Amino acid sequence: MLLAHRLKQRRAFDKRRPWTSRGLTQDGLSGFGVILVSDAPILLFDSGVGGLSVLAELRKAVPKAPIIYALDQAGLPYGTKTEAQIAARVAGLLGRMSERYCPRLVCIACNTASTIALGMVREVLKVPVVGTVPAIKPAAKLTRSGVIGLLGTEATVRQAYVDNLEAEFAGGKRLLRHAAPGLVDAAEAKLRGQAVDPALIASAVAGLRRQPGGEQIDTVVLACTHFPLLREELAAEFGGNVHLVDGAKGIAMRIADLTKDQEFDRTAPDMAITTGPIEGLDALRDVLRGHGLDHLDRF
Repeated sequence: MLLAHRLKQRRAFDKRRPWTSRGLTQDGLSGFGVILVSDAPILLFDSGVGGLSVLAELRKAVPKAPIIYALDQAGLPYGTKTEAQIAARVAGLLGRMSERYCPRLVCIACNTASTIALGMVREVLKVPVVGTVPAIKPAAKLTRSGVIGLLGTEATVRQAYVDNLEAEFAGGKRLLRHAAPGLVDAAEAKLRGQAVDPALIASAVAGLRRQPGGEQIDTVVLACTHFPLLREELAAEFGGNVHLVDGAKGIAMRIADLTKDQEFDRTAPDMAITTGPIEGLDALRDVLRGHGLDHLDRF
């Protein structure tokens, strides 16, 4: 009965998408029991371009995997929204996207959305969901001074989730947090070919340095997937003795582990979809194609 249902769903789905179905295979993940076709994509979701930092690492870890990259441009920015707004929006969108695109796995490539909505999304979806959380654990291993900085959105830095990560992995260390929402706009602008405002970079760094103990920071967690896109600018402002840490590689390796026994078959170009006007992707067309996303569409 399940197989018949999935085949019926796939036939309906194939009328709406550029992929063609091939042989069926079990996903091999205990507790899910989802039947997959070999061209079922991995769905990466972010409010904007930040998740491209995760996609870059995922290409290295799982090069054969079909990818759909979803930008919730109509909901950008997330960092200034309430927890209730973010949770409802992310869970609703991913529920509808999963029905349409039948992914084998979903990655919420956004720290803000993950720290708030990950549990709810896992309850809604019937496939594995990988979240993105601040890389406090590796930062705690790297620091020599014992003082760690964390840059994130307003919504991320205030989450109890971050408190729990600090308590679990950075005991005995000092974690200084600063909300730098302007860096999201700076990263979006950079990928659109616009100049990065040096004042935004300087303000973010100063927000950590001016806190008590901030002069001792030697490791900084980039707790937003947008921020690694500004690694060069941030590194120059912090100086050469500060490690900048993000979780993109760890996320990619987790996805690779969860899909290691699966068959991959790319039968059409990987795609980027947006919740906003398709014209909003025009300035990003070359960047998206540079990440292997050759087909653009609106969700």
